[in-house]
Amino acid sequence: KNMGIRVVLVLFFAISVGQGVLLPSRSPRPSEANLWHHSHALLLDRSLRKLTGMALLPRPNASPAEASCLASNTQLVVVSHGQEEVEGQGPIFNYATQAGLDLFEASWEDFVKIPSRSSAEPAERGERQRLLDAVTRDGFIKDYSGIRVSSTGRRFWIRDAVVWNLFDETGIEGGVLGEEGIRRITRGQAALFRVADVQYIE
Repeated sequence: KNMGIRVVLVLFFAISVGQGVLLPSRSPRPSEANLWHHSHALLLDRSLRKLTGMALLPRPNASPAEASCLASNTQLVVVSHGQEEVEGQGPIFNYATQAGLDLFEASWEDFVKIPSRSSAEPAERGERQRLLDAVTRDGFIKDYSGIRVSSTGRRFWIRDAVVWNLFDETGIEGGVLGEEGIRRITRGQAALFRVADVQYIE
């Protein structure tokens, strides 16, 4: 039975990153040429600091070199997706640390073409959506646990994950009213957890 589930999951991901649901990538691999996605790293860090008091970068105005340390981190999984619906498949991933790419067993080029909902098994997607709805409503959730699946169909538990909204703050109209009349424009959602908190399911 487990082998059958594994085959189905492998086929599903093959479709997601292959011919069936190959979504356009608009996010090149982090490199010196694109400043290691410095602006996105700042968005991840700024939103996390504001909502939880935690931090991904050593300081709020971190440099591109410090953003490169986040991108290349092999012990901290950080992944994110945007807000936009892409070709009817929902949001697609737009960022992952090296630990995230290793865990999901995907290259950067393939990972940023995968609908984020594909990271959960079909039976787990209802729970995943409830999680994301709660994050949208409350801003973040700590200590999340759930089952995810890699691009090869390998299943794993994640524990003690933080999931949070990514947002910009602006004084213009639109978005969700935040503190002191500042409006938050949601840009997506992100998750982080340690590789040490991953348990593979045989």
